[in-house]
Amino acid sequence: MSDYTAARFQMRLPGERTLWKGQPGGGLLFSARDVFLIPFSFLWCGFAIFWEASVLTIGAPGFFAVWGIPFVLVGLYFVFGRFLVDIWVRRGTRYELTDQRIIIERIGMFSKTTALMISDLPPMTLNERRSGRGTIRFGDGDWTSRGFHRGMDSWTPALSRVPQLLNIERAAEVFSKIQRQQADYWEKRQ
Repeated sequence: MSDYTAARFQMRLPGERTLWKGQPGGGLLFSARDVFLIPFSFLWCGFAIFWEASVLTIGAPGFFAVWGIPFVLVGLYFVFGRFLVDIWVRRGTRYELTDQRIIIERIGMFSKTTALMISDLPPMTLNERRSGRGTIRFGDGDWTSRGFHRGMDSWTPALSRVPQLLNIERAAEVFSKIQRQQADYWEKRQ
């Protein structure tokens, strides 16, 4: 039994039934925010490399050469690394919709398990592409209002603090299943 399966097995609630299982799609994932982030990342990285090359060329004191290294590394992360980290994190992410909860589990270096009770879900948004793949976000999904102070959310979608089913197949179908579960829950409460 894999670590992932063992962890999920321990998290079961009494009588809980699985309605859907999935995982994010692989490969490069671009979003609307990349219209801003990609040019910014090239500017940052380009300036950092220019700084470092200039300092090394003119023979400036060693402090200036060392000072530029973190900026070059951050620039390289902005340009390339964030996409690689996002792919890697999505590869270790699994989703499950049950009759009682939505479980989002990441394994690996950024391991985290989030369980959302169907009865207490925040407002949901669905962003679907023509292919049928899409993302369902639970709660505040507007990255522009949060700014960059929220950590990796803007740069690496798979590490978002907002719970989400990222880049899943048949997203509208899953969205409908969640809404049906919510309706069933509230109907039983009346």
